[in-house]
Amino acid sequence: MIPAVVPCTDRALWDEHVDRFQGHPQQLWGWGETKAMHGWSVDRVLVKAGDETIGCAQLLVRRLPVPFRALVYIPRGPMCSAENAQVVLNRLAEHAALRHRGVALSIEPDWDRGSAFAGAVAAAGFRESSNTVLIPRTLILDLTRSDDELMAEMSKSTRANIRKAMRSDVEFRKVKNDSELEQVLAIYHETADRAGFGIHEDQYYRDIFRNLGDASPIIAAFDGEQMLAFTWLSRSGATAFELYGGVSSEGQKQRVNYGVKWAALQSMREDGCSRYDFNGLLNDGISDFKKQFAKHENMLLGTWERPLSPFYPAYSKAMPLARKGLQQGRQLLKGAAARLRPLARKLRSGN
Repeated sequence: MIPAVVPCTDRALWDEHVDRFQGHPQQLWGWGETKAMHGWSVDRVLVKAGDETIGCAQLLVRRLPVPFRALVYIPRGPMCSAENAQVVLNRLAEHAALRHRGVALSIEPDWDRGSAFAGAVAAAGFRESSNTVLIPRTLILDLTRSDDELMAEMSKSTRANIRKAMRSDVEFRKVKNDSELEQVLAIYHETADRAGFGIHEDQYYRDIFRNLGDASPIIAAFDGEQMLAFTWLSRSGATAFELYGGVSSEGQKQRVNYGVKWAALQSMREDGCSRYDFNGLLNDGISDFKKQFAKHENMLLGTWERPLSPFYPAYSKAMPLARKGLQQGRQLLKGAAARLRPLARKLRSGN
């Protein structure tokens, strides 16, 4: 029997399947809803062999210029066993070609490099790609371990900074409402300016907060009513995944960014998660901070694409150039925005 690809239009049923397969939070319904509000369309499907669901995937579809038509992308999916991975991937690729007329199916699974899944991906006709969205080199902590076991993996100075932060008068808790979310966004802008990275428009983050709800907790450090730092996550039943983080200048002085990271680890363990993914390691200061929390690194399978169209060779050459141009454009816009912010603050203050 050839497994069938069946649409899923029930949010509760979909999220049940994500947890059943110990899926990643970027496969949750609410994440797809957010992407659908910002340039993508969403297709959630179950792969069924008779009455048994052997796999599932939330496909994000981005329309492309003719002749490429569409890119179909599965962030941190699909979800299935290693035994069923090849057949699930084959059926999803056929679905992406027929339903969405995609030029390629791009996947970035939550699977370890070198695992049994790797052979199934290659056997299903996928090839490794440099068109990376989610960085495969990361740090994943085992939240089934005790506090002492987790801290044993950290540097001595990191442990000291955590203990100092936790003994202070700073309160560490989840963000409760839209007003506190606006404090999060203000700190995120400050952090992005200081560290030199680009961010989305504010509405994107507000949509994540609304669409994911309890599945997107923000752990923040408060000195009274003033927020000093935050760690923003998404979480499924098994996995907590860092989305964003930031610290104010005052928070940096007090080093509460160490305390808020530790509070996030403990909070996700209390919520039932068994693994905590720091979401990518690069060669930058933010990654250096992340690496203080463990002595190891993890390498996921990476980005793989299956060609679905005779135009794929042209697409595979054009996409890196388009991404480079887009990044350069964002840098120019970011520089212009940074130059305008002091003027905007001056105008708001009336000086």
